[in-house]
Amino acid sequence: MTTTTKPRRTAKTTATKEVATSKTATAKATSTTTAKKAPAKRTTKAAAKTTTASKTTASTTTKKAPAKTSTKKPAVKKTTSRKSPAKKTDNVFVDPKEKFNVTTAELKDMIVKHLHVTQGTDENKANEKAWFNATAAAINEVIFERVTKTQKTHFGQDTRAVHYLSLEFLMGRLLKNNLCNIGLMEKASEALSELNQDFNAIAEEEPDLALGNGGLGRLAACFIDSLATLQLPAIGYGIHYEHGLFHQTFQNGRQVERPDSWREYGNPWEICRPESVQEIPVYGYVETKYDDEGKMVKEWHPGRIIKGVPWDVPIVGYGANTVNVLRLWESRASDFFNWDVFNAGGYLDSQVENVQAETISKVLYPNDETAQGKELRLIQQYFFCACSIKDIIRRYKRAHGNDWSKFVDQVVVQLNDTHPVVAIPELMRILMDRVGMEWDQAWDICQGVFAYTNHTLLPEALEKWSVALFEKVLPRHLEIIYEINSRFLNGICEQAFPGDDAVKAKLSIIEEGRQKMVRMGNLAVIGSFKVNGVAQIHSALVKSDLFPEFNQIWQDKFTNVTNGVTPRRWLKSCNPSLSALIDEYADVDWPVNQDKIRAIEDLAEDAKFQKRYMDIKHQNKVELAKVIKELTDIDVDPTALFDIQIKRLHEYKRQQLNLIHIMALYRRLLQNPDYDMPKRVFIFGAKAAPGYYLAKEIIYAINKVADRVNNDSRIKDKLKVVFLPNYRVSLAEKMIPAADVSEQISTAGKEASGTGNMKLALNGAVTVGTLDGANIEIAEEAGEDNVVIFGLTVDGVKQLRAEGYNPWDYYYSNEELKAVLDWFDTDYFTPGKPGELSEVKRSLLDNGDHYLCLADFASYSDAQKKIDQLYKDKKTWAKMAILNTARMAKFNSDRSIQDYVDNIWKLEPAKVS
Repeated sequence: MTTTTKPRRTAKTTATKEVATSKTATAKATSTTTAKKAPAKRTTKAAAKTTTASKTTASTTTKKAPAKTSTKKPAVKKTTSRKSPAKKTDNVFVDPKEKFNVTTAELKDMIVKHLHVTQGTDENKANEKAWFNATAAAINEVIFERVTKTQKTHFGQDTRAVHYLSLEFLMGRLLKNNLCNIGLMEKASEALSELNQDFNAIAEEEPDLALGNGGLGRLAACFIDSLATLQLPAIGYGIHYEHGLFHQTFQNGRQVERPDSWREYGNPWEICRPESVQEIPVYGYVETKYDDEGKMVKEWHPGRIIKGVPWDVPIVGYGANTVNVLRLWESRASDFFNWDVFNAGGYLDSQVENVQAETISKVLYPNDETAQGKELRLIQQYFFCACSIKDIIRRYKRAHGNDWSKFVDQVVVQLNDTHPVVAIPELMRILMDRVGMEWDQAWDICQGVFAYTNHTLLPEALEKWSVALFEKVLPRHLEIIYEINSRFLNGICEQAFPGDDAVKAKLSIIEEGRQKMVRMGNLAVIGSFKVNGVAQIHSALVKSDLFPEFNQIWQDKFTNVTNGVTPRRWLKSCNPSLSALIDEYADVDWPVNQDKIRAIEDLAEDAKFQKRYMDIKHQNKVELAKVIKELTDIDVDPTALFDIQIKRLHEYKRQQLNLIHIMALYRRLLQNPDYDMPKRVFIFGAKAAPGYYLAKEIIYAINKVADRVNNDSRIKDKLKVVFLPNYRVSLAEKMIPAADVSEQISTAGKEASGTGNMKLALNGAVTVGTLDGANIEIAEEAGEDNVVIFGLTVDGVKQLRAEGYNPWDYYYSNEELKAVLDWFDTDYFTPGKPGELSEVKRSLLDNGDHYLCLADFASYSDAQKKIDQLYKDKKTWAKMAILNTARMAKFNSDRSIQDYVDNIWKLEPAKVS
């Protein structure tokens, strides 16, 4: 067959002046849709001139779900080969590989130099950890020079900047990510190879920066990557946790938590900034005084001062044009050591204050089942917010002194969920008690700088703190919160709902009851100028279900920004073989213009391209099979269908639904060993919060079922179940490229957005999911034929609850479901221990099945049967996988950030020379 060579398309640059209120320009698509077109390889490697990022315009309307409880799949908009609107800038794209003039020989010399002078060793005795540190130090020569230039540029241009406050930043490993973004990945690999070192083995020496729990922290990491890539002035603020979340192991199938000592031997990517240390007060009491003019003055006398020590981690944008920083705060005692107590023989007592202070940044999400745990969590949140607000003010005053008139113009603070919301009363406290502003002026500033992202509709995630705890830890802030609440209820709330005490009680920041509580979600809405959800349906539910009265008061306050993920880490870096294949057909700038991956869309039915694409998928599965063997000693067949569910363990994410379907498949195979299904490997990755009992029971049940299924010769290896321990970013980077099926099965209306669904689809996994969160938009982009949707819709869930949901009805009406659930009460999976898995069954029957697993089981089972049939048709499956990869441009975090810029932050890029 003769193959026609298609010249690579070159992006055109349209120079326009960027202004703060710029709107995304609309670029009309011109795409050829020739059926079964032969692969078109590019013949040149000239650098494309283009914008720094292609923007996909998110639909501003939300698809309304059917009112009836039927599980019939609503029609999803089909996607044709179209282009996304592109943001115009005057930037010229330069391939990072061509930007930094560092040869392999020079890089090798740099690594050896740092092996000698930084690590104090030589090539003959250095271990892999020393080689990793030396390589990182060599790369830092490039990175920190760009950090300095970026900061000088931002200061010189007096830029407006966004300050992204997040309790979580799930950064993962940085060596490969940074090498990818500066274009030195291949040269680093070659340099280490010439030094007789295995690049991948060296990279495995790096611990994950596991400063997060799940999607919230990973989203924050993607966002700061995109902020740097788009050359936007920004700084991330978080906590320098000593142990991150926890290191998960399994003992007899049960989760065991161990400290995650990610920086036990130091972290080469971070640098301490003692010149920016902050002192943070807690506890104590508030004194009310009057000055000479009779004005009331509040003086907080703290009971303890905590020192906040900043550590900066460089955030390298693609091409390293801009390298912003992530500033992480470490807590220390203000008085380092009590010599008097020590000399008097109190060797342990002399360090009590030190230990108490350092506990604040010791662990992410300390267990809050106890009063002490709740107190520690509140202090932890206040500590990082107070450090960050003081640091923001320090930076502002360095340029503007005591002129506060430009503060709102220069500063925007994004609150990532409710954890940082205490920053609002903290800024009010500083402006009034330290600067001396009147209330109205201080409040205008606060409402002008804070914006709030809501990530969930779950009540437990909309934090509430007891008034008594607030009064103990932050007495001045409680006074300010009461004043904010009083002015709101008696002002704008009374105007909107005159005399309606029921609405006022609902909107009040203070929740009345047996124990008065401070509602941080309400404080966030009242104190912010914008509130956004993270997917179209989620944002609609925020307005209609979560905050309808607030939306009635401030109709312009609520907006949507659909989440996104960075294709640099989640395709180019973690799936280099697929990235290389895309390089052959798309312009070189596709990592910053993801819509250009649509170049492979026309090849989705081409037999040769399908084979190359699926060969890459198979090889990724071979590599994951090795990881599975190493971590679990389970042998899996790479030709089997790899069905992956990776997310934190929570009932609403419904790992238990996945489990009961696996048990149903196992039962079918026992009844008929020749049951018609492809070989399947179900792979889980998840951590359960230490205090979340049922989540831990679900993990235990999955592991015990896996033990039985994997060792039952009667089913002829047609079914395997794997729970990989210690799920984290670096493990996800191995799992996602190998996935055939992406499990996105949360109860409709519970998942705000999800980001794992985007990463998996980008790497060619077919989504089986509910119409929840971003699944709806993924179905619209990929096309309804390239996803498998099941289950109740949001409206269907509401109607079923209104009619009265009884899980026992489903239990008795479905023989297979009943048999599977009854298995939990036996000792079939736990020999000699009958009923040890019964907690899962009780949650689904006795406790009401709050997340409707049984209501959706039949539909889910049918969806999985459809997956089986599709997977058997290799051509159809390959086409679906390719189109998923090609059509995920909307879910680029660059697009998300541009939406924030256009609709909320009003930033301008700052070009760094």
